[in-house]
Amino acid sequence: MRARAEATVDGAAPVLPFRVGHGFDLHRLESTAEFPELKLIIGGIEIPHDRGCVAHSDGDVLMHCVVDAITGALGLPDIGQLFPDTDPKWKGQTSDVFVKEAVRLMKLEGYSIGNLDCTLIAQRPKISPHKDNIRANVAKVLGVHEAVVNVKAKTHEKVDSLGENRSIACHTVIMLIKD
Repeated sequence: MRARAEATVDGAAPVLPFRVGHGFDLHRLESTAEFPELKLIIGGIEIPHDRGCVAHSDGDVLMHCVVDAITGALGLPDIGQLFPDTDPKWKGQTSDVFVKEAVRLMKLEGYSIGNLDCTLIAQRPKISPHKDNIRANVAKVLGVHEAVVNVKAKTHEKVDSLGENRSIACHTVIMLIKD
């Protein structure tokens, strides 16, 4: 049986065998000498760096992308609508809370994760020494095997705020499979 995205006779949304979502996030980086409370958290792992993310929550660009990829695949609101920075209860929150809620919504819709591909964009610090820990933690939070999660890193060739180490960004793509 082939699933089709056309409207059904009764107007109900089609049930698709898989769905694809994309996430993007970018956070400004500031000096930890000037703002010692700031940290650089990527995939739930604290990365030693002389700069930290300015954000309402922990500023984890990778985890924020994962949330947006999951909710995007499901046709749901983005992270800013689900967890608004105007709500004080999210102040300083760790991003695993957001990811776990996205996974709960995904399961409620009857989907599971096929695979997740993440691309971090940062001039510094070098991400490669931390990739295995990041991947393992993301897989743990998602409740999937590590082989399902891929983490890549790119510099921005010293161009714009990313290349000047004034920001960090991430793109993610996820495939959800109907259970």
